[in-house]
Parts: sequence; structure tokens; C-alpha cells
Amino acid sequence: MRTRNWSVNLETEEYVADKSLIVSDACAAIQETAEGCYVNIAVAPDHGHPDLYLTPVLRERFGTTVDVRYVDQCGCGGHVYRIAKLVGPS
Repeated sequence: MRTRNWSVNLETEEYVADKSLIVSDACAAIQETAEGCYVNIAVAPDHGHPDLYLTPVLRERFGTTVDVRYVDQCGCGGHVYRIAKLVGPS
């Protein structure tokens, strides 16, 4: 479990070749993130804007337990998201 804020790069060749790998590894990164922390996810641009294929999956899978924010588009064309794992009720 990652107990600090961290980043993951989903822009390498294997992600360019396989959009489903972006989705599965983004979900895995969120699961690995402790409550109260966030993970920055850099996503390859090759599959179009991630709001069309990644954000809906994250909202469906994690619901209100995460805050999904689009940060910006990188100079390389990729997209950066910050997904905060919200602290649940005690």
C-alpha cells in the first residue's frame, strides 16, 4: 500500500498498444493508494481523450471513494490525472 502521494507512467509502448492495459493498471494504482493520498496517472494520448474511456470506468468502479481530476495535457500529448483516495467514515 502506498502511504504517500505518488505517480505512475502509463505512456510507454505497451500502453500505446493496449488501451485495456491503461484501464487495468490505473485501477490497480488506485487500489494501491492509501486513503488520504493521491496518485498522478500519466496516460498515453494514442487512444483519444481518457475522459471517454478511463474516467467512466473509474467512476463506476470506485464511485465516491475517489476524486478524479484532470490536471493537464503534457507537452508530449499525454494526459495527466490526479486521483485522490478519499478517507472513508471511521
